[in-house]
Amino acid sequence: QQLFELFVVVSLHKKASEMMYTPQIIQQFPSKPEHPFRQSKDTEERLKVIPKFCFPDPKDWFPASDLKSETFSFVLTGEDGGRWFGYCKKLLPEGKGKRLPEVYCIVSRLGCFNLFSKILDEVEKRREMSPALVHPFMRSVMEAPFPAPGRTITVRSFLPGAGNEVMELCRPLDSRLEHVDFECLFKCLSVSHTIRVFASLLLERRVIFVADNLSTLSKCGHAAVATLYPFTWQHTYIPVLPTSMIDIACSPTPFLIGILSCSLPQLQDLPIEEVLIVDLCADKFLQEVSDEDEILPHKLQAALVQILEERSEILSHEQSDTQGDMPLNSLVSEAFVQFFVEIVGHYSLHMNVTEKGERVFQRELFRKSHVSRNVRHFLHFFMETQMFAGFIQDRELSK
Repeated sequence: QQLFELFVVVSLHKKASEMMYTPQIIQQFPSKPEHPFRQSKDTEERLKVIPKFCFPDPKDWFPASDLKSETFSFVLTGEDGGRWFGYCKKLLPEGKGKRLPEVYCIVSRLGCFNLFSKILDEVEKRREMSPALVHPFMRSVMEAPFPAPGRTITVRSFLPGAGNEVMELCRPLDSRLEHVDFECLFKCLSVSHTIRVFASLLLERRVIFVADNLSTLSKCGHAAVATLYPFTWQHTYIPVLPTSMIDIACSPTPFLIGILSCSLPQLQDLPIEEVLIVDLCADKFLQEVSDEDEILPHKLQAALVQILEERSEILSHEQSDTQGDMPLNSLVSEAFVQFFVEIVGHYSLHMNVTEKGERVFQRELFRKSHVSRNVRHFLHFFMETQMFAGFIQDRELSK
């Protein structure tokens, strides 16, 4: 297995006859996709959309002499349910005068934001000297052995003026929270609004995040999905949806998508119902089902709110303490995990083993075993979700 599948540089182009810019790949490595990227129809479709995800808002760009660089990420889900992560850095290329931004994008099956951010920084350094230096460097990264969790790999490459350089890339032992930034979510949303988003996702409803920038959308999307652990969001998940694909918001199936504020007028023209639309910049709901505060069992919701309010206070006081980031992320994650322990922590007591040695979950016995009527009512709906079914199926199949 390779560390990444594909690296591209995407730029904006406009023909004389056109009004709008179109995102196009101007550099690609490997230039011809290698074996994991074997050209299935699914793969081809995903390759086609990568430029759109790098510039989801091409109509809003124009040449500039100054631009603050921005990092963000996107997720592509294949027909087989497999996910590819796109790690992106948007910046102005070297030069003088007004120019259009470029996006460097690494596509990988590995969810590991910090590791790929480090690689993108090195790519930027080389591309500023000469675009020709990027391919040899990315080849060195691709040829490095795939690191096991917790292991470090060494990448050697040549840099003009500096000679041979050695870069160490460490894959964390547990990357589950590595690309998660709860601080961003709590800065954008009050605890009560965060809880309502969490409740809506638990029942696999349709949720749309709206924000002014790509970084906020991708960070808040990843954080919202992380609140569901140990359950996994099984449905459409597009943290940053290109404007050209906004019709996805009309889908009748569950989704979590993010759109830029500039696309809001187009969204509001669509016939969408039964959806929670969350304005991350104003901390308000633009549209709601209206029962979001009634989904979770009241006592457990109150306990979760209390813990999260303490956590969000800590988060607001620790803005630049990078050492504190991971423990605080863990503290927030643990608050949600504790909620699930209260709700489903006793599931293993209702896992029977048949004469054939197969594990079978006793659904109704499990639901009725809870003493709280509110919890039983919640479980009636939660147990119908795909995320609950997947969680139980994994445990039925495990030895």
